[in-house]
Amino acid sequence: MLKTLTLYDRATHWISAQDWLLPTLARFLFAAVLMQYFFASGLTKLDGLVTLSTGAYVQIFPRAFEAAGYDATALSPLHGLVAYAGTLAEFVLPALIVAGLFTRFAALGMIGFVVLQSLTDLYGHGQWSALGQWFDRLPDGTILDQRGLWVLLLVVLVVRGGGPVALDRILLARRR
Repeated sequence: MLKTLTLYDRATHWISAQDWLLPTLARFLFAAVLMQYFFASGLTKLDGLVTLSTGAYVQIFPRAFEAAGYDATALSPLHGLVAYAGTLAEFVLPALIVAGLFTRFAALGMIGFVVLQSLTDLYGHGQWSALGQWFDRLPDGTILDQRGLWVLLLVVLVVRGGGPVALDRILLARRR
């Protein structure tokens, strides 16, 4: 048994010593799974290059937009500012993460975005069935299950940074 534990310890020590592995895989997985999701979602909020579509307001402020008679001009300037910022975030933050530039801040911003997105789904759209439940043997709840894993992936990037092939690391190395 001692020999088995020694082999196990050697193998796990080697894996633990690979500081580059976890952040690199996290950025790759973000690019492979989530970047396209956020880009596609951002595109649904645009009508042209810089004009917000009605979809932006429907998605971000469903109740306020309905109360305004689906007229974006009847909403406050703050609504427009938040809609622009949210739409811009769906493009900029994923691009920064994939490039590995300002990775920790971009990942932290994405965590905030996912939290706001989830709260909007629940309270704005009333999609309580999307909440799901932990420890229920069903891994397909949109908010608690899927977005919980998204946040975990982003937490890895907040804690560990973008890894050795991130622009963060390359630019810092050039500065020294």
